[in-house]
Amino acid sequence: MHLQSLHTTTAVFINEWQDALIHDAKALLEQVVQKDQYYRHNDPEFSDCERSNADSHMRGMLMGQTLCLQVRNASVLLGTWQSIIFAEFDGAPQAAPWRCRLPGV
Repeated sequence: MHLQSLHTTTAVFINEWQDALIHDAKALLEQVVQKDQYYRHNDPEFSDCERSNADSHMRGMLMGQTLCLQVRNASVLLGTWQSIIFAEFDGAPQAAPWRCRLPGV
């Protein structure tokens, strides 16, 4: 099964859904991609984007926007602690589109 987010400030990935781990992952991404850093995407001299959301795009690029998953007995095959996580990095959750494709179906 192929799962894809169709929005550039989102990510879809597999990990354990545990509150402390989610908090730690957010903190890591905030350290790696800092919001107050200079980005040309946020600079009107170079970009027509008024949202100043380059950090959200960078986080989406780092985390990825596609998954390829095995399906067995009509269910997605995941490990005991694995969850499919959809993350929105540009503020409040939006109705970001995503698509799922089952090859051969």
